[in-house]
Amino acid sequence: MSNPPRGRGGSRGGPPSGSRGGGGGFGGGRGSAGTRGGYGGGSRGGGPGELIFRGPASVDQRLATLDQLVSSFKKLAYNPKRPHRPGYGTLGRQITLRANFFPIKLPKGPIYDYHVEITPSTDIKRIRARLFWLLERSNQQGWKEFVPFTANDSHERLVSAKKLPQPLDVHVQYYEEGEAGPNNKSKIYTFGITHTGDLDVGQLTKYLSGNIESRDYDIQPLISAVNLVLQTHAARTGVRVGKNRYFFPSQERFELALGVEAWKGFFTSARPVYKELMVNVGVCMTAFYKPGNLADAILEFNRSSNGAMLQRFTQKLKVTTSHLGYKQKKPIKKIMSTTARQTTFHCEEYNGKISVEDYFKKKYPHIKLKHAHDVPVVDISGPNSKFSIYVPAELCEIEPGQPFRGRLNEKETSNMIRFACNPPRVNADAIVDRGLPTLGFTPQTLGSPMSGFGMAVDNNMAVVPARELPPPRLSYKAGKPPNVSSGSWNILDVKFHLGGTIKSWWVLVIKDGQSVFSGPNDPALEGIWKGFGEKCRNSGMSLGSPPSLLNQELIPPARDPSRQEALNLIRQNIRRQISQKGKPTFILVLLSRRDNYIYPGMKRICDVELGVHTLHMLTEKVLRDRNKQDQYFSNVALKLNTKLGGINHMLDAESMKWWTKAKTMVVGMDVTHPGPGSIEGTPSIAAVVASADTSLRCQETKKEMITDLTAMMIERLMVYSQKNRTLPDRVFVYRDGVSEGQFNTVLEEELPKMLDAFKRVPQTKPYRPSLTIIICGKRHHAKFWPTESQFADRNGNTRPGTVVDRGVTAVFDFDFYLQAHAGLQGHVKATHYTVVYDENHLAADEVQQGTHTASYLYARATKAVSLVPAAYYADLACERGRCYLNDFLSTDDKVSSSVATGKGKGKADKEEEKARVFEAAKKAWGEGVHPDLRGSMFYI
Repeated sequence: MSNPPRGRGGSRGGPPSGSRGGGGGFGGGRGSAGTRGGYGGGSRGGGPGELIFRGPASVDQRLATLDQLVSSFKKLAYNPKRPHRPGYGTLGRQITLRANFFPIKLPKGPIYDYHVEITPSTDIKRIRARLFWLLERSNQQGWKEFVPFTANDSHERLVSAKKLPQPLDVHVQYYEEGEAGPNNKSKIYTFGITHTGDLDVGQLTKYLSGNIESRDYDIQPLISAVNLVLQTHAARTGVRVGKNRYFFPSQERFELALGVEAWKGFFTSARPVYKELMVNVGVCMTAFYKPGNLADAILEFNRSSNGAMLQRFTQKLKVTTSHLGYKQKKPIKKIMSTTARQTTFHCEEYNGKISVEDYFKKKYPHIKLKHAHDVPVVDISGPNSKFSIYVPAELCEIEPGQPFRGRLNEKETSNMIRFACNPPRVNADAIVDRGLPTLGFTPQTLGSPMSGFGMAVDNNMAVVPARELPPPRLSYKAGKPPNVSSGSWNILDVKFHLGGTIKSWWVLVIKDGQSVFSGPNDPALEGIWKGFGEKCRNSGMSLGSPPSLLNQELIPPARDPSRQEALNLIRQNIRRQISQKGKPTFILVLLSRRDNYIYPGMKRICDVELGVHTLHMLTEKVLRDRNKQDQYFSNVALKLNTKLGGINHMLDAESMKWWTKAKTMVVGMDVTHPGPGSIEGTPSIAAVVASADTSLRCQETKKEMITDLTAMMIERLMVYSQKNRTLPDRVFVYRDGVSEGQFNTVLEEELPKMLDAFKRVPQTKPYRPSLTIIICGKRHHAKFWPTESQFADRNGNTRPGTVVDRGVTAVFDFDFYLQAHAGLQGHVKATHYTVVYDENHLAADEVQQGTHTASYLYARATKAVSLVPAAYYADLACERGRCYLNDFLSTDDKVSSSVATGKGKGKADKEEEKARVFEAAKKAWGEGVHPDLRGSMFYI
C-alpha cells in the first residue's frame, strides 16, 4: 500500500524536530506536534453548533440492559486468559457520542458455506479472480438461478442464502478481460462447489445478547460470511486495497506526485457488539497510479527528475498491452536500460538475434513505433520466468484503478495527510451521504446479494454513552504546578524533577551544501548553543563549561549518492575528537538540510559504534522564527534530560496510586517491519521497554510475535532489580502492533515466554509476579462524534480523557476506547485497549483511569499522548532500530530491485537471496546498541 510502513509517518528519514508527525493510514487520525492527534484544517466552520453532526440524540435503547449483562458474567469462572469484562467504568463526566457503526439486519435462516476447488488448479490471483467473475456470469442451468443468492471471496470460499444442489460442478470457458468472448481455443475450468457446513444465525444472536453459554462460540466464520455479502457490491464497483478498504473512481482524488494521485475511499467491516451486528464504515485514503501511456510517463519522469524516481514508480505496476489483438494485463518486472533499437534477443522465428524494434516491424507491420530510439523497453515476463519478454513502453497502457505500492516520500506523505485531514463533521457527512450509497448500503442502492440474503443496513449511526475522565495533577521540582488544559500544559518557568548532569558537550555543525554559518564565531551559531545551554541550566540540568565546536563539510550527494563517504568523514571526525578529548555527555548536531541517509547513518555511528548520545537540530527550523526559539529549545531539553536519566515531571500521588499500591514494572512491547521499498529479507525489529531502558533485537522478517522475548524480559527484570533492590510484585505489559486476529497468538506464543522469564530470572527463591497483558490497537476505524457542542472542542472533536466502553465494544472481552490526547486538527482517533490476560483482577475504572493518567507521563512532550507511554517508547525504540538497518530499509532512492540485473530468479533463488539479506542485516546490526547507552533512553 502507499501508506508509510505501519502507518506512522513514512520513513522518518530526516531528523526529528522535537515532535513526532504522524501517519496512521491517512484516515485523518493521529496527529501532529508530538501528540498523535488528528491532522489538518482547523475548524473550517462557524460556531460550535455547525461542527456537530446531526445534533442531540438519545442513547440506543438496546444498551438499557448492559448492567444486567456484566452481572451475569459473575456466574462465569474467572480465567486470566481473555478475561470477561469485570464491569463498566463509572468515573468521569457522562457524555453522549455518535459512532460510525450501523446496525445490520441479519438473514433469518442459516447461511450455507461452501468450499470451491478449481480444476485445473491455478495459484495466479489475477486468473482466479477473473474465473470467479466469469462464474458469476455463467448461464449453466442449476447454477445461474442461485447466483443472486451467493457471495464469494474470489479465491476458495462461497456462501449462499439458499442450499445449492450437491454435487455441483460449474464449467467456465476462460477468456481475458479485453477479449470479446471465448473461442474454440479457450481453456475450460471446472468449479467444484462442496458444502462444508451451515452457519447458524441464531447462535450469533445468542452470542451478541451476551448469553454466557455462548462465550466460547466461534463467531468468526459467520462474521466473515456476512462481510463477503456486505462487500460484494463494493468489490464489483470499486478497487479493494488491503483488507476491507474500497476505492471508487467516482470519489474525490487529487494529484500527489508525478504519475501518482490520491483517492478517497471507504473502509467497511462487520463488528459484533452488544445485541447487534454492526457495520463499521470509515473514510480512508490511498495513492493510485495515474492512468495513461507508459512511454509518456517515462518521458515525463526523465524531464522532471532525471529518471531518479522512475524505478520507485514502477514497483508492482501492471500495464495493459494490446499488440496481440486483445488486452492483456501484466506486471512490469523491470524497466530495462536500453531502447527497442538497442535491445536484442534470440528469436527462432527470425533465425537468431534480432532487435525488439525489428521484431515488431516484422511481426506487427501495422504498429509504427515512435519511441524506438529514446524510451527503454520493459520486461513483462513472470516473476519466476527464466526468459525475458520485452515490449516497447509505448505499447503499454497504465490501467486506471491501480494502487501505488511504493513508499511515499516525506513531501508526498505530507500532501496526502493534508488532503486526508478533515474535521469530524466533514467525515461524518462523507460516510453517511457518500459512503453508504457507494457501498450499496442505502435502500436505493441495495442490490444482490444483500437483498438475496434478506440483509439490510440501518443508515443511522450508533449513539453510545461515554465519559470524560479528569486529568491528573502534575508537579515539577520548582515553580507553580502547571494548569492542565485540553490535555496540555506550559513549562516556561519550572524546573525538572531530576536534572541530568552534563560534564562536557560538543556542537557539531554539518555543512551539507550551502553554508549557514560564516564560522565558529558567527552570532547565529553562538546564539543557538548559548540559548540551548541556558535553557538546560534554567530547567534544572547541571551544565559546566561551554561546548567544543566542531564542523564537518560533506561531499555533495551527486558525487556520493548513498552518502557513505559523507558518513565516513563524520565517523572519522568524531573518533578523532574522542581520542583527543574523551567522550562527551552528548553531541548537539546542527544539520543544514534534511537527508534520508545522514540522520539515520549518524544515529547508527553514535548509538551502535561509539556509544555517545546525540541530539539533532535543523538549522532552518531553529533560525526560522526567533520568537519560537525558546519553545523549540524547551522541547529539545525535554529529550536531552530524559536521555541523561533525568525525570522531567511527575504525577501527584493520587494519580499514581494504580501503579504504586504494589511494586509494579510497566513494560511496553512493539515490533516494526520493513516497509515498501525495503530489500526482501530485511529483518523486523522488536523492542521491549521497561522503566527507563530497552531491549532491542532484530528478528525474522515480518514476524509479528517477539522471538527472543524470554531473554529480553529477563534483562528488563534484572535492571528493575538493580535499580529498586527488589523484583516487582506485578508486571503490566502494554503490547503494541498486534491485530485482533492475533490476540490468541500473543497468549499462545508470547505469554509462555514471559512466564518462562519469571522462572529463569536469577533469584534465591521461586519468583512469580502477577501478570497483566493489555493490547493497544491503533489501526482500527472506530471514530466518535459529540452529539452536543458542550461535549466538543473547538474543532468538533471529542475532548481529551474521552473513554468509551459501552455500545460499540466487545460483548464479553474487557476492552475500551480511550482518547487521552487533544485532537489538534482533523478527526481525532482513540486507542483501542483490550485486556487479554489479567492475574491482577483489575477493575474497569482502575485500568481506564490508570492508562489515562499514564498518558501524561510521556517524557518528551508537555501534553497527554494518544498511546500509553510504555508502548510509545517501544515504538520509538523500534524506529531507532530502523536507523541501524537504514541501508536495507530504504532502497527506493538507491538502485531499485526493479532495475535490470540479469535473468529472472526462481523461488529457491529468491529464498536464498532473502536469507543472504537477513544475514547481512544481522551482521550490520552487530551487538545492537553500544553498552554505554543501554541503560538509558537513547531512543527518545
